[in-house]
Amino acid sequence: MSAINDDKIILGQINGIYGVQGWVKVFSHTDPRQNILNYSPWLIKVNQTWRSFDVIDGRTQQGGKLVVAKIDGIDDREIARTFMGCEIAISPEQLPESDSGYYWMQLMGCQVFLADNTLLGKVTELVETGAHDVLRVQKPDETGMGSILIPFVMERFILDVDVKAKTIKVDWTLEEDDDSL
Repeated sequence: MSAINDDKIILGQINGIYGVQGWVKVFSHTDPRQNILNYSPWLIKVNQTWRSFDVIDGRTQQGGKLVVAKIDGIDDREIARTFMGCEIAISPEQLPESDSGYYWMQLMGCQVFLADNTLLGKVTELVETGAHDVLRVQKPDETGMGSILIPFVMERFILDVDVKAKTIKVDWTLEEDDDSL
């Protein structure tokens, strides 16, 4: 899933038309791609305004690589064409409860502190690796360079996550001469 935008969760974008009956091609940020079809209504940003549309039908094509959807009120190819490039979002209330109590996108922007409340910085990216996911934490008052990579391993490096307070407590030791992290 993608980022939260004004209390809306961006799930994808309409990136094409499919057929002549108003179906649209969808670029989905969900994993797997077809999970975007589990949500209805969609909030679609049309001319800078969010509008609600029910998803009538949807499926994957080309072995799961392409998602197509039929949206209520979009009944022909020319109307569908006017929606190309529009973002698709849902409201946070539409998300099912997460097993961990939060979603990855909610970690973006969290302030990261050591156990003694020393500020390390702010989460700017989550990196998926083969072994475990990693938080990229931008050090305060620095631009561009100066990030710290912290493995997202609960109870080893990650001590507490509070998405409401937008804070993460970590057990992490910084090497003084290592500025490549």
